[in-house]
Amino acid sequence: MLLAFIFVPLLGAALMPILRKIWKQGATIVIGLITSFLLVNSIALIHEQVTAHWSGRLIQVWREGHLALRIDGLSLVALVSISLVALVAAFFSFRYPWNPDRRPGCYALMLLTITGMNGLVMATDLFSLYVFLEILSVSAFILIASRLDELGVEGSFKYMMLSAVATTILLVGIALLFAMTGNVTFTALKKAGALSNSLGFQLALAAITFAFVLKAGVMPFHGWLPDAYTAAPAPVSILLAGIVTKIAGVYTLMRVIIEVFGFTKSFTSLVLFLGSVSMILGAFFALGQKDFKRMLAFSSISQIGYIMAGFAVGTPLGLLGAMFHFFNHAVFKSLLFVNAGAVEQATGTRNFDKLGGLAKRMPVTGVTSVIGLLSAAGIPPLGGFWSKLVIIIALWQAGFPVYAMLAVFASVITLAYLLTLQREVFFGKVKEGLEGIKEVTPSFYWPAILLAAIAIVTGLFYPVFFNHLILPAQKVLELIVK
Repeated sequence: MLLAFIFVPLLGAALMPILRKIWKQGATIVIGLITSFLLVNSIALIHEQVTAHWSGRLIQVWREGHLALRIDGLSLVALVSISLVALVAAFFSFRYPWNPDRRPGCYALMLLTITGMNGLVMATDLFSLYVFLEILSVSAFILIASRLDELGVEGSFKYMMLSAVATTILLVGIALLFAMTGNVTFTALKKAGALSNSLGFQLALAAITFAFVLKAGVMPFHGWLPDAYTAAPAPVSILLAGIVTKIAGVYTLMRVIIEVFGFTKSFTSLVLFLGSVSMILGAFFALGQKDFKRMLAFSSISQIGYIMAGFAVGTPLGLLGAMFHFFNHAVFKSLLFVNAGAVEQATGTRNFDKLGGLAKRMPVTGVTSVIGLLSAAGIPPLGGFWSKLVIIIALWQAGFPVYAMLAVFASVITLAYLLTLQREVFFGKVKEGLEGIKEVTPSFYWPAILLAAIAIVTGLFYPVFFNHLILPAQKVLELIVK
């Protein structure tokens, strides 16, 4: 079951060129089946995870020589998030107007992106992590430019350049650790704790932290993110904003710090500061946007700031809040990008000045958008409220009341700009030229309905969801974070 997360999407990617020649609808059907299988597979592991929670064991491990992959409580939260967003992006793409000649290739790249993400969250050594990160980065870079328009190429180029810088610096950090220890497995590096005060170890920590912070797109290293999210085709934007950035930057940093370096005062201070700056400035930048997707891109920077702040605290509560918001962000941000894509497909524009009154013409999109924005702003009883509340409590209990208050303030700004979005796009009078607009095709709005339902369920039944998916990860954290 563990290897299926790697080899099933990899096999699907390899089949796409063949399907293009022999079966016209084959590519669409295959990516739908694969993403559905991955989601069912990850959900099936939740029961096994709950059982493992009480024994403290890993859920699944695969080992061949020096190579090993594993699924534990922490990685399963990421796998469920990946599988959910992947299914939504695939479903949305069924009726998306790809160039017919490029559709199978885009599906192959989406599956390679999924392969890279799944490999990243199951990796147990820095070399495997680096390889899967490269697979993910290269696939995402090509996907951003897949329309071959000017904005897409520009956004893709920025992503490629900054990604290349990040992975190069990451490789330097890995090389330093290997030179000092002769090993790059998480277990061996954790045992080499006696070297933690050496200059080489500190330089490796600095290099790896900088690399993943750059990949996460937190401020002031966010320059690539708004352009990449805005320029990418809608299904790719859903994948990027919903999960790719969090896996490539946030989850990987969390895993390496927890497994290898541990929390230090300097690391906590730096990442907490960067997370808080991202929370506030990301929200303020979003407030001034007139483009639907660009506003959501800056909103993502702000929301990632919450995850970084919760993680940086280094307490079990902070880490659990970070992982809970990790999942919730995958839900509500994917939902909002689905609706941004639906609006663009229906109207041909994302500019607020050219939109208005769409709730009357696109009621499903309008209602689900309200649910997404309320969850993003942390309004009860939706899922986003609970994860933000856990992070704020963790910050306060850890002795960071100022950062806790900044998190509350950022939520107020978030509500302000998302209400602006809702007013400009969905409320008011229908703009001239939009009188004939109708609700989009079901393949565009059913993903929004699914995500909106999850946002509601995770809020109303928060204890059940938290206990079965998020809380079991605490066993992993308790075993590692001392």
